[in-house]
Amino acid sequence: EMQVEESGGGLVQPGGSLRLSCTPSGLTFSGYPMSWARQARGKGLEWIACISRSGADTYYADSVKGRFTISRDNAKNTLFLQMDNLKTEDTAVYFCATEGRTYCTKGVHYGVRGQGTQVTVSS
Repeated sequence: EMQVEESGGGLVQPGGSLRLSCTPSGLTFSGYPMSWARQARGKGLEWIACISRSGADTYYADSVKGRFTISRDNAKNTLFLQMDNLKTEDTAVYFCATEGRTYCTKGVHYGVRGQGTQVTVSS
């Protein structure tokens, strides 16, 4: 069974940083572009970042551009999301997902998605 699992969420003050990780199982990690998305309470799923299979290309939603960095280590089968200068509006459950195509669809086509990890930004 193909699965992905997120970790690294928690409570952080505004302006702080967190790094999320995502580890897959049952799939060839390097064969998939990967995305991060988030869902705040009462709102829909928001795509925020995608990285190509090799890691050479990255894409970001305007809401996180310049503050978040997506990266991957194919040798260690791990996806990361470095989140800096966090704002209260970044509070959400964060999900990683495989892309449903061989390229970044920016939230149009997700494949396998994890259960999510909670990020709370509050003073």
